Amino acid sequence: MALVVAGCNGTDPVRRSPTPQPRPAPVAYVPSENSLAMAKYYVSVQRSLLTQGLLRVDGGGADVPFTGMMLARNFMRIAFYNEYSTSGGLYVARESAVHMSRWPNGVRLSMHFGASVPEDIRNKDRGFTARYASRLGRVTGHPISLAQNGNFRVYVLDEDERRAMGPELRRVVPGISSTTVNAVINMPRDTYCVVFTGDSMGSGRLQQAVAVIRAEHPDLMRKACYHEEIAQGLGLSNDSPQARPSIFNDDEEFGLLTTHDEMLLRILYDPRLRPGMSAAEARPIVTQIAAELTGSGAV
Repeated sequence: MALVVAGCNGTDPVRRSPTPQPRPAPVAYVPSENSLAMAKYYVSVQRSLLTQGLLRVDGGGADVPFTGMMLARNFMRIAFYNEYSTSGGLYVARESAVHMSRWPNGVRLSMHFGASVPEDIRNKDRGFTARYASRLGRVTGHPISLAQNGNFRVYVLDEDERRAMGPELRRVVPGISSTTVNAVINMPRDTYCVVFTGDSMGSGRLQQAVAVIRAEHPDLMRKACYHEEIAQGLGLSNDSPQARPSIFNDDEEFGLLTTHDEMLLRILYDPRLRPGMSAAEARPIVTQIAAELTGSGAV
């Protein structure tokens, strides 16, 4: 806005622009010693996994064949069990049987970065996630896209930001349990990332999901977290040691979604299945779909 200044020589006032003031430089984020130590640790983890031939990104090949029966078995284990159960106000690694869950409406992914994440990584990860969302949409036939304010929120936070996110979790997930909040803010070092979904009616119709990714991860581990947690948040809530080639396996052999995993998602969103189905109801249908997808014919 122009500033009116009275002339000092008795002439009429003149309009002059104010002298531009320099903008304050943005305050650089300084990670804590704890976060720096975590970043160093995960660099060593990724290096070790790659040295062992793990975190594969090839999607599976001739060295990992699977049949329709194997695909159906893996789907039943991954879609009809939760990986964790609650005990004494804590999540423990103990499977529990559940009914089938999936999103009845469109999935809108939104990315939420802490100040610890540099702008170039934010832009790169948004592009990566947008492409992944498009792939998932093609695979499932279900609307999945990147959005500004989604119903599937993906947070990328460092150690200190994650430990302080209790209020944010309670804001975006009203009624969230203290057990879930504590599981996020006190995430142990050997948990690389986490996702939880919301189904307020208990009907198997997912309405909301939140994933939390460690900002300290090096590039491939961070991408692996995006792939696994977003895919799990679509309704594949468990892991299985028998699933191969798959990211739904805690052995870390595969880092990114495989052809096998795409078939799991196709089964999950096949219109012959419905949210809330029991394992017994779904099994014969799953077996038929798996046979079709692998070219095994009717079973």
